[in-house]
Amino acid sequence: MAHRIIAQSRGKGGPTYRAPSHRYKAALRHLGSNTITVKGRVIDIEHDPARHTPIALVKLESGSKEYMLVTEGLGVGDEVAWGADVEMKNGNTLPLRSIPVGAYVCNIEARPNDGGKFVRSSGVQALIIGKSDDGRVGVRMPSGKNKWFNGVCMATVGIVAGGGRSEKPFVKAGKKHHHVKSSAEKWPRVKGVCMNVIDHPFGGGGHQHCGRPKTVARGTSPGRKVGSIAARRTGKWKK
Repeated sequence: MAHRIIAQSRGKGGPTYRAPSHRYKAALRHLGSNTITVKGRVIDIEHDPARHTPIALVKLESGSKEYMLVTEGLGVGDEVAWGADVEMKNGNTLPLRSIPVGAYVCNIEARPNDGGKFVRSSGVQALIIGKSDDGRVGVRMPSGKNKWFNGVCMATVGIVAGGGRSEKPFVKAGKKHHHVKSSAEKWPRVKGVCMNVIDHPFGGGGHQHCGRPKTVARGTSPGRKVGSIAARRTGKWKK
């Protein structure tokens, strides 16, 4: 009987494909909302194993301490705030309807009060491009796609810190090992044609070749669902 391929093992679940959430420091949700204003001061910048951008430890006016996503230019001693009536400046979090067109934002809520879902990776930013009469706000995402959000969704003003992180090469396999250890990534990964015939549909043979069509149907069984899945077309585009 053939071995399970990676897609099957990941679907089954297990410690190999489970992110070590017990090592993570915080979920980094917005502390305020449209009806609640929260203010605090940054007291430290820390590393979080859950992400590749630094996080800030903030001491709130109530005396409690919480973590937040750091934007470029934010440092120890700076004041930050969350709410509908706070100042429009780097590091503050406001509803999208209160942020002017042309401003850069990050950590955007997909729905009101969900804590922030979009634009959270290091060095990325979104751009406010317009506002509609029905209360929606247009945002140009890091991918270049334009997306419309509810105007009451909260977003942080500024660009996520840690830009340029991916430009530095790993150089050593050990560094790559520690990099992927903090996520649910299976590493190292090899080509299917490198494997034995029982380990992968593309494995085996006298030399490294697929030995079968690489394009498979959408309803293919999980053990054979590799390659170009339900591809509309393959090959190079001809001008």
